[in-house]
Amino acid sequence: MKNIKKEIHEKYINIAIELAEKARGRTSPNPLVGAVLIKNGEIIGKGYHRKKGSHHAEVEAINSCQTSLDEATMYVTLEPCCFYGHTPPCTIAILNSGIKKVIVGRIDPNPRVNGKGIRELKEGGVEVEVGFLQDEISRQNEIYIKYITEKIPFIALKMAISLDGKMCTKTKDSKWITSDISRKYVHEIRSQFDSILTGVGTVLTDDPLLTVRYSNIKRNPIRIVVDSRLKIPLDSKLFETIDESRLIITTTRYYNKKKAKEIDELGAEILIVNENKNENIELKNRVNLNELLKILGEKEITSVLIEAGPTLSTSFIKQDLVDKFHIFIAPIIIGGYNPFQTIGDLEITRIVDTKKLNFSKIERIGDDVLIEAYPI
Repeated sequence: MKNIKKEIHEKYINIAIELAEKARGRTSPNPLVGAVLIKNGEIIGKGYHRKKGSHHAEVEAINSCQTSLDEATMYVTLEPCCFYGHTPPCTIAILNSGIKKVIVGRIDPNPRVNGKGIRELKEGGVEVEVGFLQDEISRQNEIYIKYITEKIPFIALKMAISLDGKMCTKTKDSKWITSDISRKYVHEIRSQFDSILTGVGTVLTDDPLLTVRYSNIKRNPIRIVVDSRLKIPLDSKLFETIDESRLIITTTRYYNKKKAKEIDELGAEILIVNENKNENIELKNRVNLNELLKILGEKEITSVLIEAGPTLSTSFIKQDLVDKFHIFIAPIIIGGYNPFQTIGDLEITRIVDTKKLNFSKIERIGDDVLIEAYPI
């Protein structure tokens, strides 16, 4: 026999999830949260957290109501907050509203909440049930959950490759492997991240902008360049667009101080990170990526989209630092013994030791295929 009560709860939580999704790319470092109010079997209010500093979903839903909330039930994707931040606690708003029951999708892992909000509501006489569509809510808030629990950014790696796994020809020609539709779609992905990270090699080869130009979200992520010796050209497009988007050049103690002064005068930030002590000649004396991520987390940068060449991409994969992959595959074959592979040597000699992924989404984007995948 079907659990009718569970089905009803999941129905309204799913509506709240859809509401929360409307704010993707706008709430960092806060989570995506949606809320729905029900009374006598009818929806009487809806809300979602629109951006950092604005009302939370619960308050948005309460404010949207045109009728009494006595005996109403609130459905909310994430546990209501119980502390003063940019806004007052949502638990207080709920307790003052007359709402008698709250159905929570999942507990907020934030140490400042993490069950305290639920306890506060129960102590105030509100009936609370928890645990509906938790996997969907966790996936929706994967960036927030990684950042709030580990204090380092969520890392996604974007790749555009041919059907035979090449990122360019042997002459380094890569424009364009994927279709115009795919390249525009990448801007939608960029708009969802706090920052975009690339290596100086990509800057030297492609001179990219790394801004968002084809998206309804008018927010440019912070551009981050990993450049251990400050080889970045001062006439790079990254400096030309510094008024549009913040630019961080991360380097090591071996940096050129004269060059650093010139970069500072152009408005970019120099971030000095300890170098690797690794015996591996490929990694030695380069920016220590683990330390870099820790520093970015301290700067409240919750997410990083990597758009880089094989050297930097390989380093992130080799050190198991990638949380998600966005792989665009074009219906073309380049062929040849191309030295510019998408991924460099991972020193894997047995299939059993390969980096394994779980394909979560496979989608046609124009003529291309987009695969979204997570490390297993």
